[in-house]
Amino acid sequence: MSWEFVSLQQGIDEAGSPIQLLWKPEAGPWTPPVVDEEYAGWKQEQAAWREGVAISDLSYHMSDTFLRGSGAAQLLSDVSANNIDTFAIGQAKQFIPVTAGGDIVTDGILLREGEESYVLSGVEAAQHWVTFHAERDGYDVEYVTDPDRSFASEAPRLFRLQVQGPLALDVVHRAFGGPLPETKFFHSTPVELGGASFRALRHGMAGQPGYEFIGGYADHDRVKDALLTAGAASGIVHVGALAYATNGVESGWIPTPTPAIYTDPGLAEYRARISLYSYEGQNPLYGSFFSDDIADFYTSPWELGYGRSISFNHDFIGRDALRAAKDGSHRTKVTLEFDAHDVARVFGDDPGYLNDYGRHRIESDGALVGLTFQTINSDPEHKVLGLALVDQSVAEPGRAVEVVWGRHPGHGTAPDADLGFPRLRATVRPAPYNEYARTAYRQD
Repeated sequence: MSWEFVSLQQGIDEAGSPIQLLWKPEAGPWTPPVVDEEYAGWKQEQAAWREGVAISDLSYHMSDTFLRGSGAAQLLSDVSANNIDTFAIGQAKQFIPVTAGGDIVTDGILLREGEESYVLSGVEAAQHWVTFHAERDGYDVEYVTDPDRSFASEAPRLFRLQVQGPLALDVVHRAFGGPLPETKFFHSTPVELGGASFRALRHGMAGQPGYEFIGGYADHDRVKDALLTAGAASGIVHVGALAYATNGVESGWIPTPTPAIYTDPGLAEYRARISLYSYEGQNPLYGSFFSDDIADFYTSPWELGYGRSISFNHDFIGRDALRAAKDGSHRTKVTLEFDAHDVARVFGDDPGYLNDYGRHRIESDGALVGLTFQTINSDPEHKVLGLALVDQSVAEPGRAVEVVWGRHPGHGTAPDADLGFPRLRATVRPAPYNEYARTAYRQD
């Protein structure tokens, strides 16, 4: 049976607009595929990466694009704000592609594997951006994409196993018979364990130290078993899908920026080459904030905190607009602590598991001053926390704001309609919320 390709542009045209395609007030939260929702329980799993040691199996929820060829470095330089000239083999970088308007497509993790080889991992939107320009503009590069396992049944090409937490290095030393070679943050070193050869990337989530081990999936089981065995003495906890989906809030990573690709007439060809059944065509928008203009949901790398990854030492798509946006950026990333009394009023005495990606209105004196991007219940903190972008005028820690909690029905209802949504008081805190992530994580 053959399947007819339906493009993102066709989906937009059929729906009537990008926002009518993507606005889905009934949508539930994303969770990683394949892994169990819980192993020890989401509360214990949240606590493990803060208080002990946790292992997360990240082998299934990311898409990987493998790039090879003499034109790979030039391609990556031309389509992103990253400095590809200063890029050691084994190093990883936060990949920052922007459109001609200077807004982010979406981020990713770019690892340099060899002299002319790279792997771009994460949400597929950044990979679509790279491969589209590779094809259209004739770069001397070959590529293959291994999609995430949301809809694919075969084994992935790579395994990713992340060990993190205050006891992570104890587990790693026990597994490998001693400390690994000294490795800078976001750099990797070749290692061997149980007859398998793979990479150890100095990395972690929620601000805790650790490693992400990356290798061929054929070695997945033996490496995972060896790490679990070595971690038993430290009480290692296997993290399930529910807890894993919440850990970006404390480390200050906004996971779902809306790709800024829907409105530029110059990207019509691009939208025609992307499937409707892709991240760009299916990632839902919802929340108390609504606008019929999808551009109101776009974000700048400056707002997202990616300034340290931006380099203007080369020409790239969106360079001038991105440079101009630096001084014009009026929003900044913060964490919100929700008032406990208001949380009990809206969610009940025990909110239970909460992971919401809604774009909820943040107001001060009745005026819109920002949007939430992810809101979670952090059991170790005994707080509901939100990761948000707010106007500079209310970004100072300690500032009081209100979050309007609800799901606007979408097109056909006025954006400012009084829908009776409850309001929750919140206090502005820094992002990252975790002090180690904010002050010391990258220093090594």
